Amino acid sequence: MTAPDAPAADPVPAVEAQRRGFGVDVGGSGIKGGIVDLDTGQLIGERFKLDTPQPSTPESVAKTVAAVVAEFGWTGNVGVTYPGVVTDGIVRTAANVDKGWIGVNASEVISTALGGQPVRVLNDADAAGLAEERYGAGKDNSGVVVLLTFGTGIGSAVIHNGVLLPNTEFGHLEVDGKEAEHRAASSVKERKDWSYARWSEEVNKVLVTIENAIWPDLFIAGGGISRKSDKWLPLLKIRTPIVPAALLNTAGIVGAAMAGQDLGPAGTAATAG
Repeated sequence: MTAPDAPAADPVPAVEAQRRGFGVDVGGSGIKGGIVDLDTGQLIGERFKLDTPQPSTPESVAKTVAAVVAEFGWTGNVGVTYPGVVTDGIVRTAANVDKGWIGVNASEVISTALGGQPVRVLNDADAAGLAEERYGAGKDNSGVVVLLTFGTGIGSAVIHNGVLLPNTEFGHLEVDGKEAEHRAASSVKERKDWSYARWSEEVNKVLVTIENAIWPDLFIAGGGISRKSDKWLPLLKIRTPIVPAALLNTAGIVGAAMAGQDLGPAGTAATAG
């Protein structure tokens, strides 16, 4: 007598491989990096940080970036932020790092320090904007999203329907005869010991200037002062909705990792969606 066929086992669902990227966020005081889960926008494990070398020349910064990457044994594409304008991989401004960066192909210099690993370099605020638009405060928002980072200066990122318009410099817009970041950076609040109410008056002037120029659908307020957004966002009198950034100090790493996995010509439009 033949035994009946055993019932077929339930099919085992295929497990999709986790998409990972590596991002490095270069700042005036620190260089930090980590592995990013590109499906969730979360860091995998802890980030690793080293002090920005002084002087912060291209070669010394590139070596420090390589040391951060080596800490994780990462061998794939790498995205790196830079605190200034970058077009086609070439650095154009150097406000908070050594002036020797200007005119340097940052992607090539850092790739060389990494032994030839593919590298894409982009503006730090642009990286944060990409991350916030895909995973953070701008998620599921269409239209024009503007991220502003309030810190020593004011950084900006503009994303339209998931596509980044790189290297906007809204912090350098003239607002009532003064540069926006000289009027409303959080460093101005600290230096002048202003209350949130007084400082928000200056922030309001900057935001109105931007919204009258490009009519955004959403502002995202970033920078360290966004952690206390409840003290100043409700004081603003603008027509555009404004929300605090969600990813905080991981946004640059996450956005850099996104850009590293989208290695077209450095400094060109990257997609956030």
